[in-house]
Amino acid sequence: MTADREHPVTGTPYGAVRGRWERGVAVFRGIPYAAPPFGPRRFRPPAPPDRWDGVREAADFGPTAPKPPYSEAFAQYLSDPAVPGDDCLNLNVWTPDPAPGARLPVLVWLHGGALTRGSSAVPVYDGHTFARDGVVFVSVNYRLGVEGYGLFPDAPANPGLRDQLAALHWVHTSIGAFGGDPDRITLGGQSAGAISTGALIAAPQARGLVRRAVLQSGPPEATDRDKVRRVVRRMANRLKVPATAEAFAAVDRDRLLRVQADIGRLGSPVLGGPAFGIVTDGDLVPRDPLEALTDGAAPGVELLTGWTRDEYRLWLVPGGLVDRVDRLGALALAGAMARCRCGSEVPRGYRALRPDAGTAELVGQLVTDHLLRLPLHRLADGRRAPSYVYEFAWPSRRPGLGACHALELGFVFDSGDSPDARKLAGEGAPRDLADAMHGAWVRFVTDGSPGWERWDAGHPVQVFGDGDPHVEHGPRDRALALWAAPGAPEPATSPELRSVVRRLRHSGALRRT
Repeated sequence: MTADREHPVTGTPYGAVRGRWERGVAVFRGIPYAAPPFGPRRFRPPAPPDRWDGVREAADFGPTAPKPPYSEAFAQYLSDPAVPGDDCLNLNVWTPDPAPGARLPVLVWLHGGALTRGSSAVPVYDGHTFARDGVVFVSVNYRLGVEGYGLFPDAPANPGLRDQLAALHWVHTSIGAFGGDPDRITLGGQSAGAISTGALIAAPQARGLVRRAVLQSGPPEATDRDKVRRVVRRMANRLKVPATAEAFAAVDRDRLLRVQADIGRLGSPVLGGPAFGIVTDGDLVPRDPLEALTDGAAPGVELLTGWTRDEYRLWLVPGGLVDRVDRLGALALAGAMARCRCGSEVPRGYRALRPDAGTAELVGQLVTDHLLRLPLHRLADGRRAPSYVYEFAWPSRRPGLGACHALELGFVFDSGDSPDARKLAGEGAPRDLADAMHGAWVRFVTDGSPGWERWDAGHPVQVFGDGDPHVEHGPRDRALALWAAPGAPEPATSPELRSVVRRLRHSGALRRT
């Protein structure tokens, strides 16, 4: 369809949409890629949306998936807008040229938020800067929490991941009408979005849909099915209903969210606890995604992945948890050992590498390596297609945060001047660092190389911190090598340590705020 200079109009498989020109970029928001997942569709795989007649307005963000708000402690650092409505399976497109035949590279973005929060409407994810630089940018909403990742005997697993796959199919089919090239799609995300990206590129149903992938601070992984079942059973006990999709579908949505948030407060990335996650399902996720990817799944898919230097500080600084962990000392280290299933030789090795570090730093780096860096190293090591690895090391101007989880997003999106990015970064974030990071991501999406050497046996890591970005070889190798050393049996088998973990979780010492 034609596009005028005020209201670009283009077609989708279900009807035409009218967007807006904003700062030289055409923006289409709130386009449905699947039907509302409520009523008889609740807890079911996504279904195609109804077709519409005429031209649908696509000026505003569509409804966001049901989710609890962040606590006050986290809300001072993270924004999470909520848009009411049932039609929450929608996406947004920013494009410099909404015309068939433009054949521009495409970046499809999956938001983070522990699979319980977040949305495509988070201001830091503004796709304008990617479109400004020649990339068609697509951001996606998907079901969250128990609606998207609850595990029930009477419903298929992973409906939220199935939503993302439906969106990816929509992009592959439709993005040409927005100026994108369906043969140059990069799928990317941060945290839960990165975990989802890893699962999708490993999925047989996504074969051929993705050319490149970006995994920021999240490895491909499958959560233990019993762990997810325990979350659902705890919710069912609070709700006084059976742990079935049929029973949960009859519960008031707001009440379900309140119980979900209350149960979630007993968990922590440091010591685990109740959490939703992607599970193996014999279908979309037939096996652990990391194992699949290192065993040849997604051949030819180029990879950009990495982490922040101080991921753990976003987990521990809000609410003063970092001070409480320091006070717990050896007890917190014992809990971390149980969480990471390692023997005492591992924290001893970390102490030798960081003799002046406090307990919170040791616990934080130990858990970060276990959850993120080890699997991402293994992912890059185990693939033949080119992989590029980075570390974000610039410390926030906000006290105590350091180079924490999610801080790099304002630089990747070149949105550091926005009030929402400053909630994490503080004032005075360096302009040249945003130019370097955003430029690297644009280059990777466009031609497959972000601008530094690809991963090999020397383990080159591009470090984005104070000063000029530069490559360091194996900056984490000494710590990660500790995990391969022979040691004591896994402490997770010890009843004493399991008791430590339970006491820590339920005492409130390491509880999420």
